[in-house]
Amino acid sequence: MSIDYLQGKIRKLKNPTMLGLDPYLPILPQHIVKDAFAQYGQTTQAAAQAYYRFCTELMDALVEEVPAVKIQSACFEALGGEGVVQMQRLAKYAKDLGYYVLIDSSRGDVGNIAEIYAQAMFGTVSIGETAHEVFSCDALTVNCYLGSDGVKPFLPYCKDNGKNIFLILKTSNKSSREVQDLLSGDRVIYTAMADLAMRWSTGLFGQNGYSEIGAVVGATFPQTMKLIREKYDRLFFLVPGYGAQGGTAKNVQAAFDRFGHGAIVTASRSIICAWQKTGSDGTDFANHALAAARKMKSDISKFVVIL
Repeated sequence: MSIDYLQGKIRKLKNPTMLGLDPYLPILPQHIVKDAFAQYGQTTQAAAQAYYRFCTELMDALVEEVPAVKIQSACFEALGGEGVVQMQRLAKYAKDLGYYVLIDSSRGDVGNIAEIYAQAMFGTVSIGETAHEVFSCDALTVNCYLGSDGVKPFLPYCKDNGKNIFLILKTSNKSSREVQDLLSGDRVIYTAMADLAMRWSTGLFGQNGYSEIGAVVGATFPQTMKLIREKYDRLFFLVPGYGAQGGTAKNVQAAFDRFGHGAIVTASRSIICAWQKTGSDGTDFANHALAAARKMKSDISKFVVIL
């Protein structure tokens, strides 16, 4: 069960944080961009190779400190085929290092297309008589607002292959209120989705008591997070919004149970761009990322004790 594996890594490192890998050219150190341009020209291949180098060097630096990574698929898909190839390589590299690997793509579609997404991300694709694993990952974010048709195709992989999906429940952006906070009968929309998540979780609870189906719950709405945690104590939370979006260590404490379990907090720009705040030329970006990751861990530990 992947959630058991993730919780075990969090306990081992005493660190409930996830490194968000959201590369794009303006935030990359110039020496990486120049090297890629020198070899491949000003092409999508050069950008994709630069993304791969940037992310692998970050992961190499943080592997003893951080238990999990989140790969933002949009950054790679924006580069077309070259980007997708490097995202595949990056996911495998992360798995080989021992990270728990989440691909953040908010997949969501009608049943037959959802089945293709699930197979591509979690299973194998048959080409003739040969089966190929396309992506090496443990988890995927899923847009559940299509209802059960868009979610159920993923569930067999959660049950039989130890994979996880994190359902978009209450996101960290301000305009999430426009939809997710609407009333539906006597419930708020996000609680209606949480109720469905619990219904879909039948037979999917691991040894630690949490479902293989997790929930995305933003750090920027701490009171809402507290209410969701109190009512849905068997959903593991993926918590975005820390750092650059305004979420704080104090905000995220409500995501955890009394043992410091049940959630992981993701941060991207505040870690991968840490070098930009120091006056550095970027050649030591990985060291600054490591320092920022350690500070994030230290800050959260003031409010969350992991037993």
